[in-house]
This record gives sequence, structure tokens and C-alpha cells, in this order.
Amino acid sequence: MTDQAGQGSGGGVTGDLATRGFHVFSPGLDPVAATDLLMAVHATRAFGPDLFLDEAEFLADPQFRGVNPRPGRNLVDRIDASLDFVERDPAIVAGLTELLGAGYQTLDRKLVCGVPRDWMPDWVQARTEGKAVNNLGPYIRPEYRDITYFAGIDFHQDLIDHPARTADFVTLYIYLHPVTAVDAPLFVLEGSQRLASTLFPHDLTPGEGDQWTYGDGRGGSTTVTQRMLTGGTGYAAVWHACTLHGTQQDTAEHPRLSLRYLLARDPEAGEVGIDAVNRALGGPLSLAATRRDLAEDGSARDTGNIVSTIRPADQQAG
Repeated sequence: MTDQAGQGSGGGVTGDLATRGFHVFSPGLDPVAATDLLMAVHATRAFGPDLFLDEAEFLADPQFRGVNPRPGRNLVDRIDASLDFVERDPAIVAGLTELLGAGYQTLDRKLVCGVPRDWMPDWVQARTEGKAVNNLGPYIRPEYRDITYFAGIDFHQDLIDHPARTADFVTLYIYLHPVTAVDAPLFVLEGSQRLASTLFPHDLTPGEGDQWTYGDGRGGSTTVTQRMLTGGTGYAAVWHACTLHGTQQDTAEHPRLSLRYLLARDPEAGEVGIDAVNRALGGPLSLAATRRDLAEDGSARDTGNIVSTIRPADQQAG
């Protein structure tokens, strides 16, 4: 029923994205280089409750947009550590070239921090309770917004942040330290890419064990399998822009720090792997509007959080 996390699935990058919606690179990336990057990140700040604004500061100027890393405010662009262990790794380069073409483009790269609940002030916990997307950027001090901070995020597609864009890109995700079931691991719904782009929050109904029924809002549905992505330092996985994935809140005593890339198809390439994957999808490759959970000011409405209902006994390795 389950694969061993970190072992890869043997189908090749394009084959795995077509059948599973994601691919795990085996044996992963250089753990020494990943640890060096992690240490460099920790040297930039004290990770803990002091990252947060106090409530009066937040209420004086609440901001729900523009609180994530951006050009000029992105730690990975200025940190004193090499990213060559990712960007020049032979297996990563070969897999992405197969999938996207030799001139594949980096749309975004940033650090992502899963935040333990114990760090969060009571007033932040109250504001985020029951939300589907707990991006903590609005509550973080501006000088620390060069990393994205999350307290769990419900199942979503990475198209969520790219309305009207075609699903011509993938996400590459790297763990910078060992990630177990308590470290806010990624959950991926295997096979969910088949329904192409759908509106967030997504139509998911739990089934037996690790199965879910996923509806596309257009009359179609499919059964998908929940996989938990756990592994050691340097664990790396890539998934399609239409693959549903999410995380629970970090329940460890330390943050979960990871590196995330969005990588797009080479516009000058001929036929590449992503083209074959996308032709097989059963729906549109883009949506003019990707979500319906935001208020006019950009804050998230209460919509519940499906991924938070997964129990430890249900967690299956990917």
C-alpha cells in the first residue's frame, strides 16, 4: 500500500508526473550542503516567538498582501551559502530538462518555514484557527518577511497563486533537515493532477484508509491516494502545478525549514515531458480565478482545513 519515502518510484520524472502527479528523487541531494544552508539560515535570526508582531502593532497597520519574499527581500538571494547542490545536481538537472527543456526557467525560489504552534501568540492562534491557508506573513515582523512562514495549509494546487497562467511549471521542494510525521511533512494526493486545474478550496471527501474522492466542480471525479512525504536531509521531490498537496501544523519543537522552487517550461523548447503530461489531463490547464476563500482585503475566510483531519494512523509514506 505504501512506498518508502525517499526511495523514488522508478518511473522517471515525466512518467511519475503523468501517473502519480509527483516524483521523489533518489537518493536525494547532498545532505552536507543542505545542512550548511540550514545553518546559514539559522544564523540570520532567532527562530521563535520574537518573529511575531504584537497585536497592537498588527492592528495599527494590518497587511495581508505583499508579506511573502519578493525581489529585494528574499533570504535565498543574499544568504552566504551555495545553492549549487540543488541547481547543479546532475539528477535534478537531468530530470527537469527531460520535463521542461534545457532552458527551463526559475519563476521563484524561497525558503519556507513550518512554524510550531508553541511559537504563535494566542492572538495569532485565534486569528488563524479554522483557516484553510495559514500564511503567517501578516503577523511576522517586516524585517523577517524574507522567508514564507506557514502554520499548515490545506490541500491546494500551486496554480493557486497564478490565476490565468497555464500549468507549464512544476514545484521542486527540498527538506533541509530530517522531516518526520511531526515536522509538518508535505501530504500529496497521488493522481490528483488528472483533473487539471480546479477551484480552491477543493472538493474532497475522505474514503477508506488513505483514499479520497476528488471532484473537479465540472461533473468529473476521481479517487486519489494520500501520500506523506517524509525523509532525511536533502530529500527532494517535484510535483505538477495541478497536484493537490498540503501540510498540517508543525507539532515538533523546532521549525520545519525547506527550500522551494517554481520552475517553468523552456518557451523555446520543442516537445518536452510536461507537454505529454498536460495533454492527458481531463480539464483546463488554467483558471481566471483560482480561489474563493479570500475577503476583499486579502485575508482568508473560515473554510475549514481538510488536511488537518488526517490522523497519524492514516499517514502513508510517499
